[in-house]
Amino acid sequence: MASILIIDDEEVIRMTLQEILEYENYKIDLASDGEEGLRMVLKGNYDAVICDIKMPKMNGIEVLEKAVTEKPDSTFIMISGHGDIETAVEATKKGAYDFLQKPPDLNRLLLTVRNAIEKTGLVTETKRLKKKISSKRTQEIIGESPVISKVKETIDRVAPTDARVLVTGSNGTGKELVARWIHEKSPRQEGPLIEVNCAAIPSELIESELFGHEKGSFTGAHKQRIGKFEQANGGTLFLDEIGDMSLSAQAKVLRAQQENRISRIGSDKQISVDVRIVAATNKDLMEEIRRGNFREDLYHRLSVILVHVPPLADRSGDIPAIAGSFLKEIASNYGYRDLQIDKDAMTELQKLDWTGNVRELRNVMERLAIMASNGSITLQDVNDYAIPPKRKKGHNMYDRFDKFQEFKDYVEKEFIKSKLDQNNWNVSKTAELIDIQRSHLYNKLEKYDLKRE
Repeated sequence: MASILIIDDEEVIRMTLQEILEYENYKIDLASDGEEGLRMVLKGNYDAVICDIKMPKMNGIEVLEKAVTEKPDSTFIMISGHGDIETAVEATKKGAYDFLQKPPDLNRLLLTVRNAIEKTGLVTETKRLKKKISSKRTQEIIGESPVISKVKETIDRVAPTDARVLVTGSNGTGKELVARWIHEKSPRQEGPLIEVNCAAIPSELIESELFGHEKGSFTGAHKQRIGKFEQANGGTLFLDEIGDMSLSAQAKVLRAQQENRISRIGSDKQISVDVRIVAATNKDLMEEIRRGNFREDLYHRLSVILVHVPPLADRSGDIPAIAGSFLKEIASNYGYRDLQIDKDAMTELQKLDWTGNVRELRNVMERLAIMASNGSITLQDVNDYAIPPKRKKGHNMYDRFDKFQEFKDYVEKEFIKSKLDQNNWNVSKTAELIDIQRSHLYNKLEKYDLKRE
């Protein structure tokens, strides 16, 4: 429930505004003068403040000035019975969200309050996302191999522009990291980076997720929702696994890029957005186009710049640097002293095929760090714990099984895990694609103790 503080020295005004806004399900606090109101603003956490201008002890402009100095995100709506253009201009220049004359028109009041609260919510969300992003800024794209050097060079060239980018590569290669660095190195870095996993959102909800909806626009739309395009305004929108997006949503995304405008579901109002699109996929989109699953015009719109993130197997020379970085991170997270890895152990890691790419390497290094003795990872540790059963390039895995049933179980487990990874662990979608009942797939997950890593 949104909370609002009303600061006004006239009791009739306070009571009237309180009654109107409480009827709209807002939580209301009251202050009878500027000094009391300022104390409550600084102490509380209000979504909006309605403040009279003409008051004893401390007028509304003084309250506004002090509040926005100490709490810059405060959202003030100024009201006055002596309203004029000069007063309104002064209030907005000093940080007020809007200005209303007494007695305020009911519809204008409610609309202004609603928009002010929405603005406060967007500011809060942007700060949260910036904090989330900043916590990841230390994570570099590690490696000096020719293929990864080319990726980093492309990022450096494209980031300062507003060109749309399509990032391709198999699961676990680091496509999301590439998108983050494009944003971090761009002029939009102070704006939000909004991430949407298109494969994880049901097709019937993706349009609401992207474009938002108005209250009552469909069954279950109990309140207005701001979509990801609006949240990303002034920043970057990362559409991960865009190959899984429905055709109807694809059409709307294309239109949004062409017109730089969107409209929420249930509304005809056009909302201007300034958003840079970075998309990613592990699918062959040209094949998806041939199958009728992806729009060719959207593909060409998205792929102004193509960045292919290579599998780890194509840059095994980078494994020592990546593994070493992971070990430092893991040691810090678990409070271990510095972890070391023997030369022979590292050589053995470079022989593995790493079908799960960098994500798999991260999990293996965590496992080795936990299981290793005396803070040093040995060749024996790699043989025992790296990837059971160990998968070396050219290794004949059939020799590892004595019983046919053991081999069958292993293959089934690996097949199911691979398909779940491809579908971002969407069990319903995976069951449909591999043509088994969902309940049957759940039984397999329990049998093999399969969990998302």
